Amino acid sequence: MLELSLSWLGLGPVAASPWLLLLLVGASWILAHVLAWTYTFYNNSRRLRCFLQPPKCNWFLGHMDLVPPTEQGLINFTQMVANYPQGYLIWFGPTIPMVVFCHPDMLRSITNASAAIAPKDMQFYGTLKPWLGDGLLLSAGDKWSSHRRMLTPAFHFNILKPYMKIFAESAEIMHAKWEHLVTEGHTHLDMFEHISLLTLDNLQKCVFSFDSNCQEKPSEYIAAILELSALVSKRNQQIFLYMDFLYYLTSDGQRFRKACRLVHDFTDAVIQERRRTLPKENIDDFLKAKAKTKTLDFIDVLLLTKDEDGKGLSDEDIRAEADTFMFEGHDTTASGLSWILYNLAKHPEYQERCRQEVQDLLRDRESKEIEWDDLAQLPFLTMCIKESLRLHPPVTSISRRCTQDIVLPDGRVIPKGLPLPLRLRKHQREVTSGFYSLLSRSQELHWSVIRHD
Repeated sequence: MLELSLSWLGLGPVAASPWLLLLLVGASWILAHVLAWTYTFYNNSRRLRCFLQPPKCNWFLGHMDLVPPTEQGLINFTQMVANYPQGYLIWFGPTIPMVVFCHPDMLRSITNASAAIAPKDMQFYGTLKPWLGDGLLLSAGDKWSSHRRMLTPAFHFNILKPYMKIFAESAEIMHAKWEHLVTEGHTHLDMFEHISLLTLDNLQKCVFSFDSNCQEKPSEYIAAILELSALVSKRNQQIFLYMDFLYYLTSDGQRFRKACRLVHDFTDAVIQERRRTLPKENIDDFLKAKAKTKTLDFIDVLLLTKDEDGKGLSDEDIRAEADTFMFEGHDTTASGLSWILYNLAKHPEYQERCRQEVQDLLRDRESKEIEWDDLAQLPFLTMCIKESLRLHPPVTSISRRCTQDIVLPDGRVIPKGLPLPLRLRKHQREVTSGFYSLLSRSQELHWSVIRHD
């Protein structure tokens, strides 16, 4: 048997068994990675000294206590943006730095970089992967580009116009529920809860052509969507649970897996049922004929779409895109609508002016429903909606991770591999049209806000 000399460790020759060699190789590999990580961490820490940072709570938690998932966390976040308008450095734990940018000049350096240089930060978005799969939110590269081109027809005006009737019907259901609650003596309503059910109701009808009556009775699927959204938000604040094998050992992880299974089963069942109803041939003609007599939903569009080679989306791709739109569409839209109501409640003179503008538009009509062409006839209401979205954007930030050093306009350098949260703004069409429908039915209902100090 071969002998291995360990005299440099003060030991004599030992038998070089395969297990010992494997142990030495493994230990050397681990040591090399630890040394490389230590050097990278030290080098990045030195290069990041040029970025200002707020005081740390303590050395172990870093700045995690400054941004809890609460109202106070949002207040702290907003204050940091005011204190460091060019951007600032925060630490999540003792070893994870993030540079947060909020100034347009700094943002431009990241957003103008190619997707290869500043791709999506999958450590940030990866918690959504088991739920949303490879949809537009999480996919990258050629797959993202291909799916983006294929899904563009889904947002053509001719497809979106019939959705106005769905928005109006859902708003009517919510308004009737509010009137019933008021007659029962309720004086306080949780707007976000009601608006979330409204947006989920709209999306189920527009994506799946499925009416769960979720605004009026409990829905298992809707409850699962809301639970998944809450669990993802909670997990993003627990940095030590980013590793899947640890997360799924927790009660939250088991709930997340159960809710994922329910949502996926629902979406898969709709896709399979829709495929069974499609004819074996002339699918395009069948769907186009359906569009003339009935509103095409998102699943129809996904089944109809094809790439340049005539290849359609797989069932897994369709599920990923449908689940992505259910997640991205309901929460952001509900947040935008809720903030609009809040801001109008704080400014009753603007609330009344918006209502008057809608009433003037509908005064000589038999139908009191807002139609597609009416959206351009409400300039003041549109300005109020856009200003509310500017002040309170539904999506406050996105995250990128640079694959190479990026030089900022002021000469500072972002080290390779650093996560980069970007404070951005977002606007969504359903916020606008959904709110018009709501306001047109609220002629006698005035919103007010009570502040709890």
